[in-house]
Amino acid sequence: MISEPSRYYAVELQALPPRIGQIRRIVAAHLRHWQLDDLVDPVELGVTELLTNVHRHAQPDKECTVELELLLDRLTVSVRDNDPRIPVASETPAEELWDGPDALATSGRGLAIVGALSDSWGVRPGGVSGKVVWFTLTAPPCAGGPAVTGAETGLGFGLVPLAPVVSYGRLAGVPLSTPTEAPALAASGARA
Repeated sequence: MISEPSRYYAVELQALPPRIGQIRRIVAAHLRHWQLDDLVDPVELGVTELLTNVHRHAQPDKECTVELELLLDRLTVSVRDNDPRIPVASETPAEELWDGPDALATSGRGLAIVGALSDSWGVRPGGVSGKVVWFTLTAPPCAGGPAVTGAETGLGFGLVPLAPVVSYGRLAGVPLSTPTEAPALAASGARA
């Protein structure tokens, strides 16, 4: 049983190659502290893909914020940047990422990889300018440990994504680029 129902951590950075490795280690340390060891590998890979996208594509700058939020049994990982352009996922179905014709591609598969490793993912505008790309994973029921509050990060809870504008999920036979409906929880004010 989860002893703390909500935990939050955020870190701001420039998405430059040396920083991406540092952020991977920081994220892994927080997940281990929260006793979410089983999620370290997929979260590290997802964060790497999202930060690499910021490094390669974001304009006008490479500033971004990585956020981790654990609510009950759902971990949401998000990367907020200052580029308002909404990314488009590869048309490659998840099962072809590793063995299909695009298996040797060196770029263009980041969001497809995020979609393949997560329960759901999406993109939403991030205020006046920018966007938030996020993904979720189911946390094991035995996760525990001390809570990290927004006050400890210096950012507060107001920066946590409440609901996606576009949501992508892993549905059999549905390409990753097909949007699904955003959760109905957004209308009631509940967190997604």
